[in-house]
Amino acid sequence: MTHSEISHYRLVSQKLYKTTKCSPQEIVQYLGAMQAQDYAMAKWAVGSRCDASEKEIEEALDSGKIIRTHILRPTWHLVSADDIYWMLDLSAPQVKKFTASATKKYGFDSKKLDQINTSIEKLLARNNHLTRDEIMQELGIKKTSKEDFLSAAIMMNAELDGLVCNGKMNGRQITYALLEERVERPNTKLTKEEGLAKLAKRYFESHGPATLLDFSWWSGFSPTVCKIVIHSIASELNSVEIENQTYWFGSDLSNENTFRESVHFLPAFDEILISYKTREASILLDHQAKAFTNNGIFKPIIMENGKVIGTWKRTIKKDHAKIETQFFSEIKSAKKELLLKEIKAFENYLETKIIIE
Repeated sequence: MTHSEISHYRLVSQKLYKTTKCSPQEIVQYLGAMQAQDYAMAKWAVGSRCDASEKEIEEALDSGKIIRTHILRPTWHLVSADDIYWMLDLSAPQVKKFTASATKKYGFDSKKLDQINTSIEKLLARNNHLTRDEIMQELGIKKTSKEDFLSAAIMMNAELDGLVCNGKMNGRQITYALLEERVERPNTKLTKEEGLAKLAKRYFESHGPATLLDFSWWSGFSPTVCKIVIHSIASELNSVEIENQTYWFGSDLSNENTFRESVHFLPAFDEILISYKTREASILLDHQAKAFTNNGIFKPIIMENGKVIGTWKRTIKKDHAKIETQFFSEIKSAKKELLLKEIKAFENYLETKIIIE
C-alpha cells in the first residue's frame, strides 16, 4: 500500500466502493457514529452506502432504529440504537465540558441544569415529541439570538445526560423525545477501557487505513488515551508504515487491490473527509479551501477514483431536484457527461427526477 492508494482503501472500508444490501441501521452501526448536523445530507451519507431510499432512512430515524443526538464531539451524530448507551457513557463526560462552559455564561450551573432536565422529562413523558422552540416556550426561555444559543446548550446537555434524543420529524421540524421511551436501556454497562477498545476497533475497521491522530480527532479523546487503547487492540488490527506514519485498519484489504473507475456524489460533512485529522490522501491541499472552511463547514463533494475533484449542491423543487456542479479544473464535455451519469444514484435515493445545470 502506498500513500496515493490510501483513498481507495478508505472507499472500501467506508462501504463506498460497492454499495451493500445493508439496512440503514446496519450502515450507521458499522461506521460507529456519522456526523449529522445537516439532517438532509446526513441521510444521504447513509443512502450513498446502501440501496435505501430517503424515505426508508427517515423511517429508521422516526422509529428510533437510528438515533440522532450529540455524541463524541459537540456536534450532531447518527448512532445505531444498539450503540447509543455505551457510546454516551463513554463520550458524554468529555463533551459535557463544552455544554457546562456554554451554559455557565448564562448563570446555569449543574444544579439548575438538573432541574431543567426534570422539567423536560415531564414535558416529553408518554411519547410526547416536541420541537426545541416548544420546549423552551414551556420552560419560559424566550427566543432571542442570545437565548437560542442557550437553548441549544440546554438540549445538548439533556442529550448527553441520556435523557433526550431526536423524536419523530414534525413536517420539516426536528423534535425531541425521551431516549428511554425510544430505546430500552441495557442491563449491563461497559467499563471505560472496554468502551474505548470497542470504539477504536469500530473506527479502524470502518474508516481505516487511519492514524492515531485521525482516531483522536474523530473520537474526541486525547492522543495519549488513543495511543494506549490502540496498543491494547493492536493484535486485532492490521497496520502498515507509510512515510514514517503508522496506518491502522481492520480486515485484510489485500483482496481489494483491483482498482476500478468510480465516481461518487457525496454529501456535506461526509465521513470520507471529516473523520480524518488530515485529508491530503483524498483531496489536494490546493483544493481544500474549495471543499471545506477553516471553521468546519464541509460542502458536498464529487469524488473520482477516491480523489475529490469538485463540489456540488442540490436544490429541492416540488417535482424535481436541481443539481449544480463546480469542478476544480476544466473537464472535457465528454468526460463531464460520464461523470454526471453517476448522479443517478442520488436520483434513485430521492425517488424524484434530477435536472443538472
